[in-house]
Amino acid sequence: MRITILMIPISAKSMPTAFRTRRLWLLALGLLSGCATFQPRPISPAGSLASYDSRSLANPGLGKFLASNHIDLPARGRPWNLKALTLAAFYYQPALAAARAQLLAAQAARVTARERPNPSLSLTPGYDSGVPAVPSPWIVPVALDWPIETAGRRGDRMAEARHLAAAARWDLVGTVWGVRSRLRSALLALYTARQTESLLARQVSALQRVFNLLEGQFRAGVVSSYDVTRARIALDNATLAQQAQQGRIREARIALAGAIGVPVSALRGVHLSFAGFKRFPRDLTRPAVRQQALLGRADVRAALAQYAASQSALKLEIARQWPNIALGPGYAWNSQLAGDREWQLGLSLTLPVLNQNQGPIAQARARRRLAAARFLGVQSAAVTQIDGTLAAYRSTLGQVRTAESLLASLTRQLESIRAQVSAGELQPLDLANAEVAFYAGAQNQLVTRLAAQQALGALQDAVQSPLTLRPSQLQSTQNIPTRP
Repeated sequence: MRITILMIPISAKSMPTAFRTRRLWLLALGLLSGCATFQPRPISPAGSLASYDSRSLANPGLGKFLASNHIDLPARGRPWNLKALTLAAFYYQPALAAARAQLLAAQAARVTARERPNPSLSLTPGYDSGVPAVPSPWIVPVALDWPIETAGRRGDRMAEARHLAAAARWDLVGTVWGVRSRLRSALLALYTARQTESLLARQVSALQRVFNLLEGQFRAGVVSSYDVTRARIALDNATLAQQAQQGRIREARIALAGAIGVPVSALRGVHLSFAGFKRFPRDLTRPAVRQQALLGRADVRAALAQYAASQSALKLEIARQWPNIALGPGYAWNSQLAGDREWQLGLSLTLPVLNQNQGPIAQARARRRLAAARFLGVQSAAVTQIDGTLAAYRSTLGQVRTAESLLASLTRQLESIRAQVSAGELQPLDLANAEVAFYAGAQNQLVTRLAAQQALGALQDAVQSPLTLRPSQLQSTQNIPTRP
């Protein structure tokens, strides 16, 4: 490295005051022209609340985001399915905004890591009282300190920052899957509450017919008051269950709005599609999906990136055993009759005689061991979670088949009883009791299907497969503007 400094001696008295002031201002402006300035951005709680309350699924920005993911914004009256609602949650959810901010901070750290240390310039003028004032008794020493990093420290810093940014990116992917999981669970809860309320309404209607028929028979002296009272209790219990389910529907709508990141008023008049909850795919049960998940899950990749960052951090601390070098060329000038001009070339470095950075190296090694242990723990937990959810889903699929077979038998029985009632072989009370039994069986089947859908959702969360969320959708979540 070669540094050349050209100094032109100028007497302070020979330079006009206005010219000196202007030169100083120009020099200061030149140094500060590349500096950042602070711009305050205060947060208004009232303003952010008003902005949140104004959120809508008809937002044009949301429409553009959906279009970028090849999904059209559902027109008025058209249903929103799970895919569209998931993208709406990606657009609005504050949890994703926080994860994106963490990623931006990690990416900014990469800029810091690749910066080189700035040189410093020192000017220490002195006054020699023993020198006559002609032309000047001033001595003007100028020194430049130019630090040079050694042992590849800058490359190690950049590698550590790169790995930490990768870990932050995988953390964002994990947050995306968490948002999708919460949204799906909320939508499934609303679907279950609506289906259960519908079945309970039909059961209440059937129990009402049973009660009315028994009450008529009681007046005719055919049955006892005990039979009527028992029918009344069953009717009241079913009515209470239906009323409770109506409350659960309202709660589920609020939970769904929260999962999307919009006020519940944004769901007013919005039609929802639950078609996806009627299917039980098997594509996630293949061995290849399990293997891919164990290597590519967001938490596994984030833990691996953290370990790589700890490796780079250890390399950096080992490199710090070696001292940096600082070049310090200097120049001193005295314009007396002798015309003294003195050039200096300084070289300074820290002598590693009292320590060789052993403490930070030992800490970095310990952090690397900790990162390795965390990676193994995350991967082990992933194996347990994937295998557990896979077994649970396969088990519930068998239960769904059994429940559907039972419901089919109940349906055939109900049709047979209806035919017998039409033929006069059975009484209307027999048909009403058969309808009560049928709707009870339908509720059991619904519970079984709910368990299977919950197991499917847990499996989707565990394997984080591209079959569920496309990589392009995950990528698009990184560039959504921050929402108030």
